[in-house]
Amino acid sequence: MEEKRDYYEILGLEKGAEKKDIKKAYRKLAMQYHPDVSDDPESADKFKEISEAYAVLSDDEKRNTYDQYGHAGMGGFSQEDIFNNINFEDIFRGFGFGGSSGGAGGFESIFDLFGFGGGRRNGPVQGDDIAYHLDITLEDAAEGLEKDIEVSHKKTCTHCNGSKAEPGTESRVCSQCGGSGQVRQVSNTPLGQFATIRPCSTCHGEGKIIDTPCNECHGKGIVKQKSTIHIKIPPGVDNGSRLRIPGEGDIGERGGPPGDLYILIKVKKHPLFIRDGSDLIYEMPISFVQASLGDTVEAPTLNGAVDLKIPSGTQSGTSFRIKGQGLPHMRWTGKGNLYVKVKVVTPKKLNTKQKELLREFADASGEEIYIEDKGFFDKMKDAIGH
Repeated sequence: MEEKRDYYEILGLEKGAEKKDIKKAYRKLAMQYHPDVSDDPESADKFKEISEAYAVLSDDEKRNTYDQYGHAGMGGFSQEDIFNNINFEDIFRGFGFGGSSGGAGGFESIFDLFGFGGGRRNGPVQGDDIAYHLDITLEDAAEGLEKDIEVSHKKTCTHCNGSKAEPGTESRVCSQCGGSGQVRQVSNTPLGQFATIRPCSTCHGEGKIIDTPCNECHGKGIVKQKSTIHIKIPPGVDNGSRLRIPGEGDIGERGGPPGDLYILIKVKKHPLFIRDGSDLIYEMPISFVQASLGDTVEAPTLNGAVDLKIPSGTQSGTSFRIKGQGLPHMRWTGKGNLYVKVKVVTPKKLNTKQKELLREFADASGEEIYIEDKGFFDKMKDAIGH
């Protein structure tokens, strides 16, 4: 008989490992070798070995006995004793294997694997959720939006009413599984006998054989069809916002409930405004004269232009707040603000009069300005000494 591996070695741990490290190591290995997710043909045996090691090392009494006597000391514990302390539901829900609803990959299949379960795996299965990507404008995000969208999703075939058989024909009970949709295989292991329960390969877990499949759905009981759905987008939505429409996803299998429809929002880039949460930012160009002397200008908002006073001596980059001209808050009442950030623009071309006035301004300010008025050819003449 092959010698059993050390439990610490199986989990990749040292003998003095703490409980939290034991649980962490087990979760990692169990997720890797769980038969419902692993392609390794030996995953079932590896998973049993990993779980046996965890069942012993996670229990203080069993671990103490194992540390003193090794595998020989485990003879006083039965198979049920060893696995009794494992909370499979707590551990495997963290892996996304599902819950006790009996869906494929759920922790119920783990109990089936060790022979402690045997619940039916061919019960109702909830349908998949589906996503619809919707592009809206910033104005739509500010005001909210109602519209009809066309969604492609799976629905019950109306021709056979989901029976999968052509109307007027009948299905028959699968002789392989006797209508249970499952087959049970017993294997001998060092821990005793274990029963592995899998969907029947003959009827694919249905429990029945359909000799004359439905002409419309080709024996699936479900068809892909388009539906028009009216949706309401609340004010204040942002990029990545999700709107859930219950029951408008794909229909479930074997009478299971439908999934949900999720509207995924993308707000288009606006030509004027930059969005920052519920606030808006607008960059406004102003002249040197406006910044120096002050002025009243019109600032755009999503609701039309408003007057904005620019104080004298305003510096480039200064922001002015206009309260309540942002977007609605999603989680509380009220709106964000609009921030107008001014940018002083320097003129690229000046006429003679403008230059003279600026020189006078520089003189009055005590500024010394060197102005190069020579053109390219004059500079070339100076350079060659003519």
